[in-house]
Amino acid sequence: MQPENNISSPLVSIITVNYNNSAVTCDLLHSLAKNSYRHTEVIVVDNASKENPTALFEAAYPGVQVICSQVNKGFAGGNNLGVKAARGQFLFLVNNDTEFTPGLIEGLLEIFDQYPDAGVVSPKFHYYFHKGTLEYAGYRAVDIFTGRNSMIGCREEDRGQYDTISETNYAHGGAMMISRAALEKVGLMPELYFLYYEEFDWCEQFKRQGYKIYYQYKSLIYHKESMTTGKNSPLKTYYITRNRLLFMRRNVKLPARMVFMAYFSLLTVPKNTLQFILKRESAHLKAFWKGIMWNLTHLKRNTDPCAA
Repeated sequence: MQPENNISSPLVSIITVNYNNSAVTCDLLHSLAKNSYRHTEVIVVDNASKENPTALFEAAYPGVQVICSQVNKGFAGGNNLGVKAARGQFLFLVNNDTEFTPGLIEGLLEIFDQYPDAGVVSPKFHYYFHKGTLEYAGYRAVDIFTGRNSMIGCREEDRGQYDTISETNYAHGGAMMISRAALEKVGLMPELYFLYYEEFDWCEQFKRQGYKIYYQYKSLIYHKESMTTGKNSPLKTYYITRNRLLFMRRNVKLPARMVFMAYFSLLTVPKNTLQFILKRESAHLKAFWKGIMWNLTHLKRNTDPCAA
């Protein structure tokens, strides 16, 4: 869809995905009343919930556009449905378990105005249930040995120690604003992941096109962490394992990828297997090995763009 242009006040498309969590999504829609930036459109993608939530969302936020998918397309697929319908010059993808604060959008737009190389920007995150405690002030790079990374400032009291606009390795998938100009060069979020690691892969694609990822401390969002999948669900174990391997296959070149595979095979696999057995967590053990086996049975080159 063609973007709506306005130089002084560009249209921002706010996109969120709902899956059997209508009450949480309604809380987000109610929080949009705190949004001081008025030139927006709001799009909610429902990922095949058991009950159609359209009436609830329209009551919570009159004018909302609700897109109902017939199948659960995952985080990336759901967001992509919203992106395809969006008209904005900028697209703000947010988790449904977040809450807006005043000035959030203005601060993010400031980055694109001041930094022509910006492709994606994320705000500062505080934990919703522990306001004043940081969750995210940028991301460290994924370690080539472990395939893991960490959020800067996570669980620290916010004393202003990260109050500097900075380039960061990855945006936070819970709230990231993308310019349409960059999106048209990079393309949609990779749907191969379904859940977890897709925003990291997407950020790598932006960087390969010459764009940078920024953290904007002036913008703040509150996050009700892991309300959908649970902190230690087998679903999370499966997708974290599966997509950790997939991300490294797609974004790390040889020989560094071989270093990771040696680490994963010799340390991660025996350690996690033993831990799940000792804790009698059979569901997690099965999920862990299912994630590994998925990669062994999906070795086509189209999943491996960085192959040497």
